[in-house]
Amino acid sequence: MSQNLSADLASLRIDRKPRARRRWPVVAAGTLALTVAAGLALVKGRAFVEARLFKLEVAVTEIASIAPSQADVELTATGYVIAQSTAKVAAKVVGRIVKVGVTEGAAVKAGATLFELDPDDQAAAVAAARARQAAAGARIATAIANRLEITLEHDREKALVEQGAAARANLETLAARQKALSAQISAAQAEANAAAAEVTSLTTGLKNLRIAAPIDGTAVSKPAGLGDVATPGAPLVELADFSSLLVEVDVPEARLSRIKPSAPCSISLDAFGTERFAGDVAELGARLNRSKATLVVKVRFRSPPPTLRPEMSARVSFLEKELDEAKLKAPEKIVVPSTALVDKHGEKAVFVVEDGKVRLVPVRVGAPFGSGFELESGPPPKTRVVKDPPKELVDGQAVAETGVS
Repeated sequence: MSQNLSADLASLRIDRKPRARRRWPVVAAGTLALTVAAGLALVKGRAFVEARLFKLEVAVTEIASIAPSQADVELTATGYVIAQSTAKVAAKVVGRIVKVGVTEGAAVKAGATLFELDPDDQAAAVAAARARQAAAGARIATAIANRLEITLEHDREKALVEQGAAARANLETLAARQKALSAQISAAQAEANAAAAEVTSLTTGLKNLRIAAPIDGTAVSKPAGLGDVATPGAPLVELADFSSLLVEVDVPEARLSRIKPSAPCSISLDAFGTERFAGDVAELGARLNRSKATLVVKVRFRSPPPTLRPEMSARVSFLEKELDEAKLKAPEKIVVPSTALVDKHGEKAVFVVEDGKVRLVPVRVGAPFGSGFELESGPPPKTRVVKDPPKELVDGQAVAETGVS
């Protein structure tokens, strides 16, 4: 009986070993999945942290605007439009402005009245000087009359002394008075001369109260206003002769051999978009800038635009030969360097450098052009982009520029 019970109980025992063997692959698979997910999260997290905390060194290039005539260009330099004839108009005397004859931007002719100063103080000073001159003249006349009287007395007394009818002491007294009166006349004459010179000076000063334009030009600064006090040396308005406008560019010393006097040029102005103007080399500077190792080269417009203004930014292309009108009028092409392009999600893009970080910008490119492609849509010219972007570069990455090429 007991043996049968033992056998029955043994048959009811649960064998757990096979089930443990069946659960092991599931646990292992779950552990592996968690490990892979953790690894991916770690990689992505590391990339995110590096993008935010560490700067990646990158080379930088630019999106360029290139004219079809670029093949004829010897050298390109940038600079500004500068007026060669300018004048900072100032007063010669101190005075309060009572009339203003010019406004900012107005064109004036040489000799035109720009300002008039209050004449009251100067006129009073002239009147006082003339009064002093008149007083000195009156003293001269009085002294001459007195000396004439003393001279007559001296002559009569001398005759009496020679006849022995009068003492010599009185004659000597009259002679001394003659000398004193002559000295008074000389002093009064000197005062009169000084007063006359002062009158001349102050009268000239009256003429200086009218301030005229020294050149034909345009007022390029805001003029002083009514009631302002003019002082010598303080500019009241600045004039610039727009007919003397030239483009001045700095050319490196090592490239000066490419610049020839009167050589043809193509001039581009930021204010006029892609439009270009024909020009010629007008002048090479007389002295190099030692600190920059450059020489100023001046370029004249053959037909300057009517709205040309001083200080406009310009780019000059020095040409090997003359450009025909078709090339000159042909629009410039915007070109993105091929080294800046990357493939992202099946589309072309560039990494734009802004404020020490990169921004991934999609672009659409056209036909090849030189060492790049025509840019049909994307960032504008002069935009700085990463050259040969590293694989680890991501949108928003902080970067350190190693140079521009």
